[in-house]
Amino acid sequence: MNCEYMIRNRKISRLIVVSGLIALGFTVGRAQTVTNDCAEVKTQLTRAETRLKDWPALARYREDNTKLNAPLASEKRVVFMGDSITDSWDDPKFGGFFPGKPYVDRGISGQTTPQMLLRFRSDVIALQPNVVVILAGTNDLSGNTGPITIEAIEDNLMSMAELAKAHRIRVVLASILPVSDYEIRDGKPIIRTTQRPPEKIKALNDWMKSYAAANKLVYLDYYSAMIDAHGFLRDELSEDGLHPNAKGYAIMAPLAEQSIAKALKLKN
Repeated sequence: MNCEYMIRNRKISRLIVVSGLIALGFTVGRAQTVTNDCAEVKTQLTRAETRLKDWPALARYREDNTKLNAPLASEKRVVFMGDSITDSWDDPKFGGFFPGKPYVDRGISGQTTPQMLLRFRSDVIALQPNVVVILAGTNDLSGNTGPITIEAIEDNLMSMAELAKAHRIRVVLASILPVSDYEIRDGKPIIRTTQRPPEKIKALNDWMKSYAAANKLVYLDYYSAMIDAHGFLRDELSEDGLHPNAKGYAIMAPLAEQSIAKALKLKN
């Protein structure tokens, strides 16, 4: 066997080994990617399954509701029904949820009006409040639970109001908050107005105001107090263009108190 033959064989062997290592690395990397993808899909499926089993999230407040005694005769209990804006209100960083007041937070992040309607009996009526404050609709507009018309959102709000009135609960309909495209995340703007068009927010709020006036309900106008000259949520009132920050809640709280006081003066 001559030297040239041996050298050529060694080069071929090295090439085969290198090629094998590259292929092995690709296979391992691909396997790792597939494993990660499968784990993410599994997580999403688990979340979806949990949501489907309890679509309106009746279990969220079930235990809390059983621990809540019937209100005293002198107590003016108020239940706040809503989505993440209501859900987050009791976070200490936002100043707490009306300290010392007999107010009950029943917000659930991400929820839409059909979900709230399904849990209205257990999370509102069963708690025997004097007043319910309903803040809902922004997640409907963004399609959180699928496409929905403005008329269908209005129907759900009307149904909640009618259920409350049938049980002698005074109703405060809160306006949807404006949104903005001002905020930046990871160097990119957070665009809120695509999913929640300002004209649709205004249309729903205008309807709520008219409906409240025609049916002896109270309209709580957060919208006018939090909008800027460009029709957006004021920049200093939010960190993400959608949810209020501490300054935002500081504006909302006294407005809610005023509307609750007004509602308590209404006859059942």
